[in-house]
Amino acid sequence: MTGWLLPFLFGAAAGVLSAWGIGGGTLLLLCMTLLLGVDQAEAQGINLLFFLPTAGVSLLFHKKNGYLDKGVAKAAILPGTLCALAAALFSSLIDRDIFRKPFGVFLLLASASILLDKRVSQ
Repeated sequence: MTGWLLPFLFGAAAGVLSAWGIGGGTLLLLCMTLLLGVDQAEAQGINLLFFLPTAGVSLLFHKKNGYLDKGVAKAAILPGTLCALAAALFSSLIDRDIFRKPFGVFLLLASASILLDKRVSQ
């Protein structure tokens, strides 16, 4: 009956952290794969399901507040979509285990960069 509680709490915490600009999606991926035992591909799909509506709402608020450069957005939509489709196709053709360790290293370097940058600017 409470099998949903822990994933719900992780999702809520990731949502709050992402609202603060801390990269909740990455944290959600780590929680799902490392703590809940969810397969990485499934965790990425779940993360994408949460990201899409969040991005849509964020886009509406950015437009409402005048932070959306329509020219840049129009210029980025087609190439961004085509590159995302090409990357998705490419990633489905190769063994995903190849990317596990490099992605982990990337996450560690990115988090260290963020932590060091905040310390220097304070």
